[in-house]
Amino acid sequence: MVTKSSSDLARADSLAREIFSDVANKWALLIIEALGERTLRFGELRGEVEGISHKMLTQNLRMLERNGLLLRDVHPTVPPRVEYTLTAAGQGLRKTVDGMCDWTQRYLGHIEASRRRFDG
Repeated sequence: MVTKSSSDLARADSLAREIFSDVANKWALLIIEALGERTLRFGELRGEVEGISHKMLTQNLRMLERNGLLLRDVHPTVPPRVEYTLTAAGQGLRKTVDGMCDWTQRYLGHIEASRRRFDG
């Protein structure tokens, strides 16, 4: 049951703030964007998300799975084959991530110019 206190981002103890903190990090956003509508293995994801370490990818995949945003499918082979796919909730978040990517592309020049003025 969702209560006002559990969904209030302004409250330090709210579940909404915890979830927001989980998913609003660069690695989680990049993983969500990399998965898109595809199913990828760990190594494929690591190749798609440039600069992510094995440890950070593992931590973020576990967090996204815990929050119900992706499915982890383990195939009983030797060695085990593990695949990751976004859930419906993950796809919903991906729409927001896509909007953030669009915003970044649209305002990149503006932000670069502002940084030059500020730093100059």
